Amino acid sequence: MSLMLWFSLLLICVLGAMSPGPSLAVVLRQTVSNGRGHGIAAGCAHALGVGLWAMATVWGLGLLVSRHETLYQILTWLGAAYLVWLGFNALRHASAPGLQAEQGARDSLWQAARSGALISLLNPKLAVFFTALFSQFVTADQTLSDQLLMVATATVVDGLWYSLVALLFSQSHLLAWLRRHLKRVEQLTGVVLIGLAVRVVVP
Repeated sequence: MSLMLWFSLLLICVLGAMSPGPSLAVVLRQTVSNGRGHGIAAGCAHALGVGLWAMATVWGLGLLVSRHETLYQILTWLGAAYLVWLGFNALRHASAPGLQAEQGARDSLWQAARSGALISLLNPKLAVFFTALFSQFVTADQTLSDQLLMVATATVVDGLWYSLVALLFSQSHLLAWLRRHLKRVEQLTGVVLIGLAVRVVVP
């Protein structure tokens, strides 16, 4: 793969990672509620999920998902159900009496990583995205190293972006303000996640 072609792939992956959605909401919630490490764990696990979708697309599985309505719908509904579950959890935490960030992390690092991974693995739109993206770069005689480079680029870009989000929002002055308004942050996160779930299932 030429350097110019790789730069084109890199730019598209950056723009795709930066687009707002449920993944951003999950990483922000983990950062604000549990700390920088949890936000980074969620972001890196999300990137691994993205990498799996990218790899599956290179092997043709992404095309299978995007072309089979039933399989796509099943994954879509599973993803929407997970978003609703996360949203209700956030609202439940927000309604807890005397909610304070100083009570300590409610989630373990494993739970934070699991939430990040599931939000990407249960998102069939990633299959469609990578099918459309990689179709511009895949050739019949493409080497394995080129395919691995494409997968690695998508994975690393996603992980770096969400780690940067966690680092930015864990700055002491910003994090202190957000934690003072933790209930409102949880309420907003819950509403956003449930709203995104409705948007997913309603055409």
